Amino acid sequence: MKKKISSIQADLILLFVALLWGTTFVASKLALDHLSPLTIISFRFILAFVLMLILFRKQIKYIRKDDLLGGSFVGLMLFIAFSTQLIALNYTDPGKQAFLAGTYVVFVPFIVWFIYKKKPDSKSFIGAFACFVGISLLTLNKGFSISFGDSLTLLSSVFFAGHIISTSYFVKKSTPVKITIIQFGTVAILSTLSALIFEGIPSGVSSVVFVSVIYLGIICTGIAYFLQTLAQNYTKSTHAAIILSLEAVFGSILSVMVMSELFTLKMIVGCIIIFLSILVIELKGIKKEVLESEDDVIEVTVK
Repeated sequence: MKKKISSIQADLILLFVALLWGTTFVASKLALDHLSPLTIISFRFILAFVLMLILFRKQIKYIRKDDLLGGSFVGLMLFIAFSTQLIALNYTDPGKQAFLAGTYVVFVPFIVWFIYKKKPDSKSFIGAFACFVGISLLTLNKGFSISFGDSLTLLSSVFFAGHIISTSYFVKKSTPVKITIIQFGTVAILSTLSALIFEGIPSGVSSVVFVSVIYLGIICTGIAYFLQTLAQNYTKSTHAAIILSLEAVFGSILSVMVMSELFTLKMIVGCIIIFLSILVIELKGIKKEVLESEDDVIEVTVK
């Protein structure tokens, strides 16, 4: 199967992923009222793994040792990031966590710089900093302080940054399908074993929690992470991180709509700054793409 996807189309895919992730705050909170964090992650990634196996069962025979190593590393990053973030939600409020979780957009360019010894362009740093300021205005509450839950959330942000960077690296050496299947399987195994050891078997769930877990597993994990892996074939990890950080904007808007939270002037200003930071990056990308020939449109082959 061959698909030709431009960098602008890839950015739109990442924007859609950010929208899906923005809906997870409410769904996760509903699930956490009845299930333990590791159990939620286990259900979520088992569903996503099964979905990928069904959709791409013919691709399994093409998985090689290098694919397993790359996908497993990406999956390990994702497992640690999810575990620390979801556990942290029990020790801090959602608004504060939304701000701290968004800091991965700042970590990414510095981690890339440290690993590859290649300094990102100035617009990546400007966009990342502006995005950080916007997220802080959008979600930071008065009387901010660092608690145990906040520290765990910061730690999870570092690993989410690591996940974005490692995805960009390994997907170019493999295919989006292979990396997605293996990373889902890795997280499913690690979370299930951890849940059985530390949390035990859940006694039962309500219909609301069941629907929340299905939504988190199929839509926000299976579909969203596959699309993220696919799109990161054509964009820099720093660029992807900025677009994906719009998750905080969508999450806040959804909270206002569903949970009747107050949307203050400070939050509106935060949204504007974040969108402007995206615009700075996107205008650069559009200008570059207009000047490039059709030969520069990236062709991805899923084997």
